[in-house]
This record gives sequence, structure tokens and C-alpha cells, in this order.
Amino acid sequence: MPPWAAKAVSMIESIDRIGRDVLAGRPLQAETIVHLAELAEGDPYELFHWAGRVRRQNFADTVRFCSIVAGRLGACAEDCKWCAQSLAWMPKEGRQAGGRGLDRPRTAPLEEILSAARSAAACGSACIGIVNSGRRPSAPDLAAVINAARQIARDGGPPIGVCASLGELTAEEARQLAQGGVRRYHHNLETSRRFFPSMVTTHSYDDRLATLQAAKAAGMSICCGGIFGLGETWADRAELAVTLRDQVRPDVVPLNFLHAIPGTPLEEREPLRPLEILTIIAAFRLALPTTDLKVAGGRQVNLRELQSWMFYAGATSCMVGNYLTTAGRDVQIDRQLVQDLGLTLVQEFPRPAQ
Repeated sequence: MPPWAAKAVSMIESIDRIGRDVLAGRPLQAETIVHLAELAEGDPYELFHWAGRVRRQNFADTVRFCSIVAGRLGACAEDCKWCAQSLAWMPKEGRQAGGRGLDRPRTAPLEEILSAARSAAACGSACIGIVNSGRRPSAPDLAAVINAARQIARDGGPPIGVCASLGELTAEEARQLAQGGVRRYHHNLETSRRFFPSMVTTHSYDDRLATLQAAKAAGMSICCGGIFGLGETWADRAELAVTLRDQVRPDVVPLNFLHAIPGTPLEEREPLRPLEILTIIAAFRLALPTTDLKVAGGRQVNLRELQSWMFYAGATSCMVGNYLTTAGRDVQIDRQLVQDLGLTLVQEFPRPAQ
């Protein structure tokens, strides 16, 4: 057997062994996740195959959609280096309507949020997320989100769950949201603890973990993931996956991929290749076999013609419609994609993600 063939056989056997371990319920360690990525480099299709098998074992051929609406947009005082809403990256001459951002946040009126929820429900989304810029909500912010959640529940259209993403929460704020009808709280860790301080300096990793703990203690479901393409290593990606699995234990893990925005510190960073993005999805599927993996920001611009492969690589849901500062594609195209793949769009999975 020529050396190249022997190497290919060894790679397939190694990924097969890891895949069978996952199917048997044995959790992967961080170093194994990194090793998977190394094995898949240049030829990731065996990894995709196993990620697809793990997805089908736990979710059959069902997938979900979710949508978001900006409750408050812009003028954020935090310094997340990828974010177009941060005042830190906005030149003073651009701080006006019509510039790259707004020096005063735009708050969506209630009817705009209700309309977005109706549209999301009509297109099959299981959840509508109300997303506010800023580090933490004010008392009026909380009241507005709770009012919107209650109005959505009474609106009379197709049923849809309400998620909130408002930044840091105290235990009392989390309790108010949960009692007010917010079913799920979204708050990403973004990356590994090691890499986080090089991307954000205005708050800490532990601040984020504390909010997740408060939201879970209040009884809300947790949506927590990260963003990739910031310059992190595979060790950082593996550390994030293990932290999510062992510490946070979220119900949904959104996977975002950097869409570099002019004016931010990461504006010149090269985008991840589509096959690397699919490898990240597949590695996270094997690391988190029973968790809903949602492909979110950056899907359209980064995966391009390979968007349909995200489900083959292990994703179980995706964000549809527009994002916060960038436009998404027509929802009907995504509905057709799901139909063409022989998948079934559902509001709830046949068995709960654990």
C-alpha cells in the first residue's frame, strides 16, 4: 500500500473509532476534539459522515428554525472586537443617523416586535429572540421585553416561543423575565476563557458565566455558543465546546462565523473557508451529541453555496431571516432547502435536547 493510501486508511479508522465512541455515549476530551480537526484537515468528509450519523441518532431527520428582532440597536459601550454596534469602533464623524452606526440606540416599537414575531411564526420558526445592545438591561428594558413576550403570547397567531438576549442579568432580573413569559435566555461565551480577554476587555468571562447561572436558576432554557474566525486556535474551539458541555449545559448552542465589518478591529481578518466552518460544526456535533446546534450569524456570507451541507455536518437548526446589522436571505429559500434535503421542520424535536 502506498504511503498516501496508508495515511488515508489510518485517518478513516481513527475518525471511525472516535465516532463510535460518541455513538456509545462516551464524551470527548478537548485534546480528542483537536485531534479530530487535525485528522480532518484536507479531507473532512469522513468527519462529516460521522457527525451526520450522530445527528440522526439523536434528532432523526428533524430541524428547527429560529428568528431574531432587534429590540434595541447600536450605541453599545462594550468593546467586543467583532461587533459593529460598539461605540469603541465608531469614528466620531460616523456617530449619526446614516453613518455606520448610531450614537444613540434605536429602540424598536412594540408593534415592530409583534410583527417580527408573527412573520417568524408564519415561516416556521420555533422561537423569536428579542436582542438588545448594551451590557445589561435597565428596568424599562425589562418591562418592555416582558410586555412584548406577553403580547406575543396573546397575539392569536401561530404559537412561537420568546427568547431574550439582553446582556448581563441579576438573579432578580432573570426571575422577572422567566415569570413574564420569556422561555429562553441567550448569552454567548463567544470563545475560550484563554482567548476571551484578547477580544473583550470591558467585562469578563466570569461575568458571562454568572448571567448564565442566573438565567438557568430562574428556570429559563439556555442558548449559549460562540463566534469563530476571530483568530482563535482549535484548542480554543475545543475548550469552548467542553466548557459548554460540562459547565453551562445549554439547550441550544449557536455557532456564529465572523462577518468582518468595516471599522471594527477585525475588518481585515480573512474569512474562514466553508470546509473549515463545516469541520467546526461537525466537531461540535461530536462534542455535544444531544444538544441542538444552531448555525447562526455569518452563515450566508461564509458558507455560500455549501449552506445545505450544514445539516450533513451535524447542525440541527439555523437562524433565518435578517440578523441584527446584516441582512439574511429569503426565508422561503431556507424552507425549500429543508424540503429538498428530505428533512422535516419542527417546533420541538421528538426528544428533548439534553
